[in-house]
Amino acid sequence: MIWTKTKRVIVGLLLIIGSFGMVAYNSVSDNYFEISKNLDIFVNLYKQLNTYYVDETNPGELMKTGIDAMLESLDPYTVYIPESDIEDYRFMTTGQYGGIGSLIRRKGDYVVVAEPYEGFPAFNAGLLAGDVILSIDGHDVKGKNTGEISKLLKGQAKTDVNLLIDRYGEKMEKTLTRENIKIKDVPYYGELEKGVGYIKLTSFTETASKEVIKAFKELKEKNKITSLVFDLRGNGGGLLNEAVNIVNIFVPRGTEVVYTKGKMKEWQQSYKALNAPIDTKIPLVVLVDEGSASASEIVSGALQDLDRAVVIGERTFGKGLVQQVKPLTYNSQFKVTVAKYYIPSGRCIQKLDYSNKTDGKATAVADSLRKQFFTTAGRPVKDGKGVLPDVEVELPQAADVTASLLGKNHIFDYASDFKRNNETIDSAKEFVMNENQYNDFVAFLEGKDFDYTTRTEQALERLKKASEGDKYYDRISEDYEKLVEKIKGNKDKDLLLHKEEISQILENEIISRYYYQTGRIEHSLKNDPRVKESISVLNQKQKYKGILTASKK
Repeated sequence: MIWTKTKRVIVGLLLIIGSFGMVAYNSVSDNYFEISKNLDIFVNLYKQLNTYYVDETNPGELMKTGIDAMLESLDPYTVYIPESDIEDYRFMTTGQYGGIGSLIRRKGDYVVVAEPYEGFPAFNAGLLAGDVILSIDGHDVKGKNTGEISKLLKGQAKTDVNLLIDRYGEKMEKTLTRENIKIKDVPYYGELEKGVGYIKLTSFTETASKEVIKAFKELKEKNKITSLVFDLRGNGGGLLNEAVNIVNIFVPRGTEVVYTKGKMKEWQQSYKALNAPIDTKIPLVVLVDEGSASASEIVSGALQDLDRAVVIGERTFGKGLVQQVKPLTYNSQFKVTVAKYYIPSGRCIQKLDYSNKTDGKATAVADSLRKQFFTTAGRPVKDGKGVLPDVEVELPQAADVTASLLGKNHIFDYASDFKRNNETIDSAKEFVMNENQYNDFVAFLEGKDFDYTTRTEQALERLKKASEGDKYYDRISEDYEKLVEKIKGNKDKDLLLHKEEISQILENEIISRYYYQTGRIEHSLKNDPRVKESISVLNQKQKYKGILTASKK
């Protein structure tokens, strides 16, 4: 009986490893015997484990555990995708999935609706941010995390899912029919000020370049923009071809955008701009941050290397590895790192070296080993550690009180309450919290826990431990306690001291209740220091030109 259960899995494994064996034989024939020997050992061990182990085993779980452990020794991007996770993979590549169309978040023992997507089942069924999901298809979901809830909500289009939700103590049932949900790659585009366009790109699925082209053409034709801010912040990447197509919008046909180097001949490839560009002259700023990775780094790095755009923000993530997905048996998939990519200057921006690990962890490329390259105009750039912006703009660190209010969901909850008590607000661009509304928020916090430890208190605690170790604490204890009390007293005033910062975050959360993601993005641009710097650079033609033509150092 046990052999019957495992036979299918073993046959599938042999099919998988057979294909690996052929690749290994063709590319590294010296290793063929070693690979064949170890596969034989593994198959026999796996069969005997399932046959003789004292307790009943789950062959599928055992196999997945073994596969995951093997791949974990390589890099985090080489992963096995079982059939049960295919929807998540489909979403990463196409931006589509079968579901209800809503962001969710954990709050206490339950998961709540964070934001329904306009026009999709959750929105059409009247679900609101803050609705607590109590059960799904009759099953209590208390204690489940967002990943588990997400899997329960996803499914084939045209299938129903029944939810029991709690809205301010009132329980209600909702039956939603799942649809194919397509998340936009470009959730927002518009005009920052007269003549300065803005496009936000959040992913590189198979429709990314089409959406960017559509947005760019509309801004040029309707708004008559004369410069553009292209925002890649928080964009973790996606399809390499889409990155090439997007760079192609701004550079001449035939320009090399990126090339890849891998062990297999098929991955020694050059990717060039194949289409006629839309505009090779318009002044361009690309916004990046540490969340900009992979395809985002191809776009920002290539445009920087070609001196086609000024890159503003902070150093990017540093992922210079290319993955390809290979089909396996039983509707499973294998995503494997097949190459490194190199942008026009010749540099690879990969930050971590997964071939040399210390205590099981990849090490960052040492500064002494980083090589210098040059852009088309002769500006020095370096490989490794991501794309360094031409203009770095640091963001102010959030106050401890703000972080506490966010972490304990008080800002989220107040925004939901605000929507419940206010049918409408001004437009996303115009809405500003007034004095009375902020005072109402402070009153809302009465009796709620938002205690936090400031960085000053953490430093004092370290001082105390050090002074105790040096036998000095008894002499300074009285002064120390007075200082601690003084800091606690100042914490009571933090809501007033950091009113501007807290108000901006509150405004953004409130706006999302009325205008959803589009409104959230539009409003956040008003006070964004990196957007302000972008506008400043674009409005100063000499400064813009000077950055792109800086001579070698």
